[in-house]
Formats: sequence, structure tokens, C-alpha cells
Amino acid sequence: MKKETISELNFNLVLLLNKVNHSLLLARQRELRQYLIPVRQAHILRTIKALGSKATAYEVAEQVERAVGVVSKQAVCMEKEGLIKRVKNTPKSNLLTLELTKKGLDLAEASRYSKSIDAILSCLTSEERRQIELGLSKIVKKLEKH
Repeated sequence: MKKETISELNFNLVLLLNKVNHSLLLARQRELRQYLIPVRQAHILRTIKALGSKATAYEVAEQVERAVGVVSKQAVCMEKEGLIKRVKNTPKSNLLTLELTKKGLDLAEASRYSKSIDAILSCLTSEERRQIELGLSKIVKKLEKH
């Protein structure tokens, strides 16, 4: 039996991580259909709520790890849907604050928890969950330095 190299093992791990990420995202998308909201919008709503129901596009982009332009374009769509308001901080400033509307706040709260992801991850013990979180946290720290 041929022994796999570290590079082959790493490649297989990356494939597995990608499959898990993709599958969890699909499960979350299916769950959010009832609210007629895409995953990205739900994530932005929850992020604004976590930041105090008001935040700049830059603050949100930093939290959701997307470009400011992507968040700004999404904010325009979300404002048209009545989920947020884009408010100028001062008349002379180009800086906009994203504020949750009542509808956006209700949706952020309703979509807060994921029953499907909870059900999927229930196959893990507390120790397995802790070990995965520890390992993934190490990878994220390394990626941030890279």
C-alpha cells in the first residue's frame, strides 16, 4: 500500500473542508428560503444587529470578510427590500451608516439560529466540536498571517 505524502493529505483535507463548507451553506440556504432571504443578506443583518443595529459598510465588510463594495451593493438591494436604511452621518460626509429597519431587525432575529446546522453538527461530541474549532482556529490564524 502506497503511503500518502503530506501534500496529498493536505489536498484531501482542503477538499473535505470545501465539501463541508459547501454542504453547510446549501443547508442554510434551504432553511432561509422560508424568509425569502439569501444567506449573505441574513449574515449582513445579523452582523449589523451584533454591531448595535447601526454600522458602516466598512465595519460590516470587516466582520463578514467581504469587500466594502460588495457590502455597499448588497446594502442598496437590502434598502430597496425595506430591510435597512442607509443614513448619511453628516450632510458633507460620504460615509453612510447602515441601520436595521423593523423588518430587518425581525428578520435578523428570526434567521438567527439554524436548526438544520444544529441537527447536522449534533453528530459531534463536545470534545470533537472543541477539537475541530481549535484546529480551524489555528488555520485561520495562519491564513491571516499569510
